[in-house]
Amino acid sequence: MTTDSALWPSGKRNALLAIAVGGLTAGALDLTQACILFGRNIPLAIAAGLLGRAAFRGGAGTYVLGVFLHFFIACSAAAVYYLASRRLGFLKEYPLVCGLFFGAAVEEVMRLIVLPLSALHARGPYQLDDLIQGLLVHMVVVGLPISYSVRRFAK
Repeated sequence: MTTDSALWPSGKRNALLAIAVGGLTAGALDLTQACILFGRNIPLAIAAGLLGRAAFRGGAGTYVLGVFLHFFIACSAAAVYYLASRRLGFLKEYPLVCGLFFGAAVEEVMRLIVLPLSALHARGPYQLDDLIQGLLVHMVVVGLPISYSVRRFAK
């Protein structure tokens, strides 16, 4: 009988746990707040980033794709933070400050790079209150869960 530690070396197990907990927590919080602020069809808008405007008329499959893409992005952000924390120890030592900055960085990468390159080609001009709201929300619901997860689970 093999044990969990025999299948997964400790470092790899810790990395996967940190990324999974941080990414899934951030993804769930972010999707919940987006549905509250923008309506329950927000996963269709996420899928539209890949499929184009036709996704807004999509059904259950398109909705599930949007949810999957959202969590894929959140887990990717957690993986980036985890990998950066291997070289930059202060990311684990100061999760509050680093998490807030990381959440702001995630928001800016999404707004300035991902959305313009998506099938929606979303670009500004943006309203100041939308920019501030996006930054604050992502600092708290994305950056902090990821940074604290990496601090807690990454050895």
